[in-house]
Amino acid sequence: MSLIPATAVHSRVLRQTSATTLRCLGCVLLLLVGARSAGAERPNFILFIADDVSWNDYGCYGNPRARTPNIDSLAANGLRFSAAYLTASSCSPSRASLITGRYPHNNGKAAELHLPIAAHLPWFPQLLREHGYYTALSGKNHMQADEPADGQAPRPAAFGRIDGGRTKQNSGGHANWVQTLRQRPPDQPFLMWFASYDAHRGWDADKQWDEARYGPSHRPEDVRVPTFLVDDAETRRDLASYYNEVTRFDYYIGQVVEELRRQQQLDNTLIFVLADNGRPFPRAKTRLHDSGMQTALVAHWPAGIQSQDSGAASVCSNLVSAIDIAPTVLAAADITAPPTFQGVSLLPIFQDPAATVRKYAFSEHNWHDYEAHGRSVRDGQFLYVQNHRPELPWQGPADSVRSPSHMALQTQLRANQLTPAQQDVFMAPRPAEELYLVGRDPDQLDNLADDPNYAQDLKRLRGVLVQWTDDTADSTPPRISADGFDRDSGQRLKNVDYRATTPGEDRNAAHVNTPGPR
Repeated sequence: MSLIPATAVHSRVLRQTSATTLRCLGCVLLLLVGARSAGAERPNFILFIADDVSWNDYGCYGNPRARTPNIDSLAANGLRFSAAYLTASSCSPSRASLITGRYPHNNGKAAELHLPIAAHLPWFPQLLREHGYYTALSGKNHMQADEPADGQAPRPAAFGRIDGGRTKQNSGGHANWVQTLRQRPPDQPFLMWFASYDAHRGWDADKQWDEARYGPSHRPEDVRVPTFLVDDAETRRDLASYYNEVTRFDYYIGQVVEELRRQQQLDNTLIFVLADNGRPFPRAKTRLHDSGMQTALVAHWPAGIQSQDSGAASVCSNLVSAIDIAPTVLAAADITAPPTFQGVSLLPIFQDPAATVRKYAFSEHNWHDYEAHGRSVRDGQFLYVQNHRPELPWQGPADSVRSPSHMALQTQLRANQLTPAQQDVFMAPRPAEELYLVGRDPDQLDNLADDPNYAQDLKRLRGVLVQWTDDTADSTPPRISADGFDRDSGQRLKNVDYRATTPGEDRNAAHVNTPGPR
């Protein structure tokens, strides 16, 4: 038997041990690199949500008078949706739809302003959080979950951090946005729900204006007055204050984008910019017409949105709904959407702006300060509206009724000097059905419901709305919530028990997941 020198054995063992160690270390390193790569590939998300801003009050949507350079830049380098619609032109019902991916009446009591979302429904930030995302809400919340039923576990928290986003110098809801982004855990993908109070009435931006940050305040003589408002000094001042709020909102979006760029996270972050409802002026907020229900929707995601070869900004002119945002975020994060979601993913549009993801967009008008029940459906060409309280005017919410712009209309009304567009603010009774050819009538003032040339279009869309009502368990209860404010002054009515049955409540709509036609 030949003997191997001990030194040789020792050397071979060392070599084998070193090789094994190196292989193990290599595996560990590969796992770590793979984990980091997988983490890096998981996109981040930011939702910038304005409060009470109409879709056409941004520069990139055709308003040259309102300064929104940061939103315009995101649109120019991302994707702008020209036919995006909310499910409700009312603050909390609209936000509830965004976070659950469901229609207002399918969210339980949350169909109406200030009421809670059914406890059993998942919120998409909650699902992200369960899959390892850091989630934060800074600014306006206005969302709450109902108390769980007996024996039902409380709904898991959707956000790891919540703050009101306000300081003494800035009550607009965006004071902590950059700080929130800086203080996030560096090893987790994130969702930031950044919701401003701009441009809700109260116009605090005027009192807190910082010209070094926001530039000169808007001048009344420069604003664009919508056709359904009076073009007088008071209304122009009112609109100028509103424009200031829009510009301040835009400024803080720019600050967050710069911080994302500094953190080298901009390319891997899907940003949405939108609003919860139209501007807080007559014939806008709470309306089913485009002035209330259409929203600006800008998406920016260099890593996930296919850029145009021509270098031109991408525009999607096909219908999308606010309930499509929740499933889009989950799809981008490679998380399976729950069966409660009624929306569809927008990812196909990110690859091809001409892609179609839905044929119809549905919206609701439920109680918001005043008794109301209206429904609408859009097909990309027509807007069809049903009004189940036609005897009542749709003058707008109480804060709008108290505004200088509404008072100017009341003065013209008393003088019998309103134009047809302005008269629509006070019309009562209203038509039970309305049909508009949107491309030809952008303000929706020419009702075609009685025009025999459009009888087949009326019948078709009426049938679509009936099917959606049945599929989603919508309803018009015999007694719905009544006026909580005076219709002429906008002042709160005292000692009035105005709450009643919410739409869909009598049909258990909160437990119905069928989306209806789409």
